[in-house]
Amino acid sequence: MHTDANVALVDRLARYDDLVEVGVGARPAVAAALADRGRTVTATDVRACDVPPTVRFVRDDVTDPTADVYRGTDAVYALNCPPELQRPLADAARAAGADCLFTTLGADPAVVDADPETLPAETLFRVKA
Repeated sequence: MHTDANVALVDRLARYDDLVEVGVGARPAVAAALADRGRTVTATDVRACDVPPTVRFVRDDVTDPTADVYRGTDAVYALNCPPELQRPLADAARAAGADCLFTTLGADPAVVDADPETLPAETLFRVKA
């Protein structure tokens, strides 16, 4: 979690109290740092993943989401979100009444209507309501 990009992401995402990270994979550092700041964080992935005990893990596929996973959350976010998952991510957040934020990998574009926010070494996209 010690990269400038992760610190900036955590600072930005910590504005929310209850968050869901979609596609956590083997990178639970941001979710763990948010939990360390007293935020409630649920991490999801299509495969079972190890996350710290301060982060709740739920196996879920954002392309066919379980509504209860997202219900009541303030923000749904994904790191290195590929273009093909951006729309399902935005749909899951919208259905929950939550903000939707994501970063992309490399030169991948944002394919949903989103406002970019420049962070150190990263661009965070916030999907427009």
